[in-house]
Amino acid sequence: MTELSRRNLIATGLAASALPAAPALARVAPPRPFGAVPSPRQWRWHGREQYAFVHFSINTFTDKEWGYGDEDPRLFDPSDFDADQIVAAAKAGGLRGLILTAKHHDGFCLWPTRLTEHCIRNSPYKDGKGDIVREMADACRRAGLPFGLYLSPWDRNHAEYGRPAYVDYYRAQLTELCTRYGRLFEVWFDGANGGDGYYGGAREARKIDAPRYYDWPSIVALVHKLQPDACTFDPLGADIRWVGNEDGVAGDPCWPTMPNHPYVQSEGNSGVRGGPLWWPAETDVSIRPGWFYHADEDSKVKSPARLVRLYDESVGRGTNLNLNLPPDRRGRIPDQDVKILKSFGDTIRATFARDLAKGALAHASHSRGQGFEPARVLDGNRESYWSTPDGVTAPALTLDLKPGTRFDVIRLREYLPLGVRVTRFAVDAEIDGTWRTLAEGQCISAQRVIRLAEPIAPRRVRLRIVEAPVSPAISEFALFRAVAPMPVAAIVSSDPTVLDTTRWRVASASAPGAEKLLDNDAATIWVLPTPSAAAPASVTLDLGKAARLAGFSLTPSRHVMSKASPPKGYVAETSVDGTNWQPAANGEFGNIAYALSTQRIAFAAPRDARYLRLRFDETALPEPRLAIAGIGGFTAAQ
Repeated sequence: MTELSRRNLIATGLAASALPAAPALARVAPPRPFGAVPSPRQWRWHGREQYAFVHFSINTFTDKEWGYGDEDPRLFDPSDFDADQIVAAAKAGGLRGLILTAKHHDGFCLWPTRLTEHCIRNSPYKDGKGDIVREMADACRRAGLPFGLYLSPWDRNHAEYGRPAYVDYYRAQLTELCTRYGRLFEVWFDGANGGDGYYGGAREARKIDAPRYYDWPSIVALVHKLQPDACTFDPLGADIRWVGNEDGVAGDPCWPTMPNHPYVQSEGNSGVRGGPLWWPAETDVSIRPGWFYHADEDSKVKSPARLVRLYDESVGRGTNLNLNLPPDRRGRIPDQDVKILKSFGDTIRATFARDLAKGALAHASHSRGQGFEPARVLDGNRESYWSTPDGVTAPALTLDLKPGTRFDVIRLREYLPLGVRVTRFAVDAEIDGTWRTLAEGQCISAQRVIRLAEPIAPRRVRLRIVEAPVSPAISEFALFRAVAPMPVAAIVSSDPTVLDTTRWRVASASAPGAEKLLDNDAATIWVLPTPSAAAPASVTLDLGKAARLAGFSLTPSRHVMSKASPPKGYVAETSVDGTNWQPAANGEFGNIAYALSTQRIAFAAPRDARYLRLRFDETALPEPRLAIAGIGGFTAAQ
């Protein structure tokens, strides 16, 4: 506690020097920490707020999400790779770091390792002399953007996966990445582990007990030894936890503390108040339905307005947003995604550019004393804070605003090195002489962003601590005026074989809501009871006009906590008149239940069609509902 107290004293001393001169007062001791607290590297991580995930690998060239591990390295051949363009796109979006997938589940390595032949050395890229990890690390360094790496623990290529020799190989890979590419801010371990794969030609399924097999504490310790500032992601003992979904939505509330036992998904989404571990949530989501680039998702890039909502549902709930930006086969972030990122970044920057509470008069029902005055919430310093005497746990802090101050966004922050101290809070405004409650909630933590339905111009605004086990430590009470994002027009696709579904319509369906399959929004889901062979689910789509149909695509729901499953298999038929039907394809979707990736099913041969009928007899997992996010189609290449 000595180091923490010293840091507090330095921070509050600096902040006090900026305040008006006051009579000398006896220095007051800071509050004692409450419960679990962040380590210094976790505290720095909280300050990053949002950063980029970059999924780029051999999957980009096979149109898959999870490669099997038998891909030919010669398939990896970006035509115009530009690390600086990728980094610039991330910065345009206001993202404050970048994490690259150095190796995904297929085992293909983006750096020229000598540990395996399944790597960039054996690709055509720069005649086998390329190093994507090096190029991205250098680009981040030039741009002043912190760099991190993802290394999949699962390797569907390696012959020894599931045996002790593979763990030695994995540790050697991790050592290479942690010692060759400079300072890292985060190292990411994916939770997908074990299943079918190539495995050096064995072509079999292998199951593991992940915690026992990897010995995660030793892996985390290795990272911290080689990269002391890097936060590790996910397993018990790591610095950061998964938020429990890939939708980009944190729980409300989302506590940064957790129990000291293996991860439970429902706990991960909301955290556990008073848990003994500081294990804060990272909220990961892709700007597209998939994690890797697919041309038929060009029309499904999340809009700037949706990204702003994701910001509120992640950063605004005290978690960090990890937004995936998948480069295309050129090795660049697609133009459509860049436009959307810039609109989103401009919106966030403009909204939070000016704290309208600056210049307000801050006073409180109670104050701890010198160094902890109410005005500390207005100084913009995350290391200073307002607090109250020990035992005062339900105080109020009021800002007397300058006349005419109009705002519709409120941001609150706690000083986390003293723990999460506030359980419940409320924000009120005095309008026409009457106090009105604007918002109530649980957990402030790293920050709480509150958006009002419309701007207001009250005389005063007040933060009330409704429930807390100890005195609060509030580092910020800020007010802003929201700026609306500039809209970006949707496109169909950069691939001319992808059909425009905007003119498609649902001719018939076995359950209501099937129009959600055609709205180009992977967040809207057609949900219906689990089908069976005796009572199948079906949908018939009218393409609007005759087309030369070569296949269809199906995007499953990524709402992993919805007690729903994608279909296990399919029967596809086509018709030119809606009356006479011809078989087109049937089979099972590959690895759909866990990869949750868009499935692209090619017919044996293209055919003329005006109607497409799909039937689903079974879910991929034993869940009570079937869920599908979208249906598309494609023609043959010219």
